[in-house]
Amino acid sequence: MEPKYVEKAVIEASYESIGRIRSRLGEAAPRYYIETYGCQMNEHDSETLAGMLEKMGFTRAEDKPNADLIIFNTCCIRDNAERRTFGNVGFIKELKKENPALILGVCGCMMQQSDAAKRMMARFPFVDLVFGTNELAVFPQLLERVMEGERVLEIRDTEGEIPEGLPIKRNEGFSTFVNIMYGCNNFCSYCIVPYVRGRERSRRAEDIVEEVRRAVQEEGFTEVTLLGQNVNSYNGNGVSFPELLRMVNKVEGLKRLRFMTSHPKDLSHELVMAMAECDKVCEHIHLPVQSGSNRILKLMNRRYTREHYLELVRDLRENVPGIEITTDIIVGFPTETDEDLEDTLSLVREAGFSAAYSFAYSVRQGTVAARMEGQIPEEVKKARLARLNSVIMESAVGQNDKYLGTEGEILIEGRDTRGEPMMFGKLPSLKMVYVKGGEELIGQYRRVRINGIRFNSLAGEIID
Repeated sequence: MEPKYVEKAVIEASYESIGRIRSRLGEAAPRYYIETYGCQMNEHDSETLAGMLEKMGFTRAEDKPNADLIIFNTCCIRDNAERRTFGNVGFIKELKKENPALILGVCGCMMQQSDAAKRMMARFPFVDLVFGTNELAVFPQLLERVMEGERVLEIRDTEGEIPEGLPIKRNEGFSTFVNIMYGCNNFCSYCIVPYVRGRERSRRAEDIVEEVRRAVQEEGFTEVTLLGQNVNSYNGNGVSFPELLRMVNKVEGLKRLRFMTSHPKDLSHELVMAMAECDKVCEHIHLPVQSGSNRILKLMNRRYTREHYLELVRDLRENVPGIEITTDIIVGFPTETDEDLEDTLSLVREAGFSAAYSFAYSVRQGTVAARMEGQIPEEVKKARLARLNSVIMESAVGQNDKYLGTEGEILIEGRDTRGEPMMFGKLPSLKMVYVKGGEELIGQYRRVRINGIRFNSLAGEIID
């Protein structure tokens, strides 16, 4: 089915609002500050907001006290993300007293839940603008209304549309994100994402390739990460994700190509072979397993078994030499037993993850899991999470020895000043390597030899 795009007239109206705001501001050049919570999708949305603001004549502020406009781009995956958002918004009250003209906006996934948006507006009367994930394309119109004195709450409960053609102000660096799709169709029983991001829709392949080309050839980025809630199910006008990888791999000037996130139920052998055959695709995949227990996986509505997951791991390792696999794992899911936990721990040991993002199950109202009986006490969740983290670290650190004496290329990203100052950068496999050198190396690709281990990272020396 052809995805629905934001109508051209809406995009044109947004640019008209941008023009009016720019004329209104004149030479004032007010400053904006965007604080982003959550995933890379939110990061990319914030880059789009920043792009529109800079077209209006705003400039980026270094911190909140120096800003004339503050936006919180929120996440709702976990309960602590909501508490953090409400807490941080509350702190802005004092800034409002000092600067009554300060505009405060709150957007993102958390606000797409209408009850959270209404609570935000009721609890914090100094919040000027609240909008959801479906309003990104009309942000200039909403801001214009606020600047005219209106307090705005805009949440549309739709399946969402693809906003094509909006300006982007990418974060500084050498690696950037490109959205290839929006939303999710999987409805895992613990996850709120399909309810706040809408159903799955894929961008046109040619639009994606062109955005990558501009990011590389016009904006100077050398590493691109393709983003989607489940990139494996990408289908842009009949183009599959493996086909898209091969198309993007041909972009001249691109050095590294990454993607996330992959759902195990849709990971095909065709994708594995595309990873193996595309010279710019990095030897790394983030493949969330969530649990090693088949019983819990079924309750989670993940639609694969531990056996199938481990088959995928074997396929990847056999065909993509040197690949590193990272994952997400949840403990304390409703009805989880000690035996279920042991299944998860054994899968971690067998899969050999280089890193895992582990979480204690967090109830998300509106999901199937929130209504399940057998909710696990918090103290039990914490104890199980501690056990899991211990096994993850033991497994991950134990695999670093294989790098000793090997050579590879890292993209030097920055300087670590803790202890002896060292430069750091990642191998294509996502393993972090620390080397001696000066800040003039930042942004450069350098060949290194691995000669040591630093906890769960590596130490090396530049050899070119």
